[in-house]
Amino acid sequence: MKNLTIAIGADHAGYELKSQVIEWLSPSVSALKDFGTDSEESVDYPDFAHAVAGEVEKGNFELGILICGSGIGVDMTANKHQGIRSALCWKKEIGRLAKSHNNANVICLPGRFITIEEAIEILDTFFNTKFEGGRHNRRIGKISCRI
Repeated sequence: MKNLTIAIGADHAGYELKSQVIEWLSPSVSALKDFGTDSEESVDYPDFAHAVAGEVEKGNFELGILICGSGIGVDMTANKHQGIRSALCWKKEIGRLAKSHNNANVICLPGRFITIEEAIEILDTFFNTKFEGGRHNRRIGKISCRI
C-alpha cells in the first residue's frame, strides 16, 4: 500500500468510520486527501462523492474511498463519472471481486452497517488484490454508456 494515492470522503453518517479509516491508512500510503465532511452534522452525500470521484477520474489519485450510511448513495453518485468504476463493498470477498474482476477504482463502504475491523479487512483485501485482466477487460469495456 506504500505507493497508493487515495482520495477519501464521507457524509455525516460515514464521518466516524472515515475518521477511523484515515487513522489506519495514514502511515501506510504515499498520499491521502480527505474531501470531507468534517463532522456528524447533516450534509448531502453527492457533494463528497463527486469531489472524490472527480479527483480519481482526473488521475490526481489512484483510488477513492467513499462512505455514507448505506454506501448506496455515494456509489450511485460516483458511478455517474465516466472514468469511475465504483463498487459497494460490505465484506472482503466483494472487495476482492470488485478489484480482480471489475478493476474498481472507487470503493464504497456502508458506515452504518460495518465495524472498523470489517472496513480494514475489506480495504486491505481491495488494496492488495490485482486486476485479473483477460476476459474482464472486454466486460469493463462495455460498462461506459455509448450514445
